[in-house]
Amino acid sequence: YSNQDGVVHEWDVHWSAAPPASIPSGGPGPPGQPGFPGAATRPPGNNTLVDELESSFEACFASLVSQDYVNGTDQEEIRTGVDQCIQKFLDVARQTECFFLQKRLQLSVQKPEQVVKEDVSELRNELQRKELLVQKHLSKLHHWQQVLEDVSVQHRKPTDLPPPGPLAFLEQASASLPPAPLKPN
Repeated sequence: YSNQDGVVHEWDVHWSAAPPASIPSGGPGPPGQPGFPGAATRPPGNNTLVDELESSFEACFASLVSQDYVNGTDQEEIRTGVDQCIQKFLDVARQTECFFLQKRLQLSVQKPEQVVKEDVSELRNELQRKELLVQKHLSKLHHWQQVLEDVSVQHRKPTDLPPPGPLAFLEQASASLPPAPLKPN
């Protein structure tokens, strides 16, 4: 969208605008959830692209929880109905994506510096995430190095004893036994 002087502003995206002849446009309808309890209905023909995306998404859920489908016995009919709802949702989602891609293209043509700023911002955010990940891995590495040092220190202490001979295990085991009671003579 452009203002009076014909300049497109980066955040002047209105939901009611749609690609030509693809989706009817108009003001946003009242929020509601058709098919759900307490739902407000939208007037037909006055739907925006987002309203249609929302209603098709709600229709997907409604078809899955509808009493007709729960009590229905014809599985093929149920599958067909659900497939149609999902296909409609995917179609409207593609149209929504197309709308935003068109707006992104307009922005990149009229304000290329804005696109570069957004790219730089995304790269900075990615660098911060990666730096946090590196710090996390370094802290884990330091922790496990400390554990390894502790284990190696524990294994060095027994080496202060004389080198083990063939009976070293028996000597060690007998040293930990209580002394045998003395027999009276």
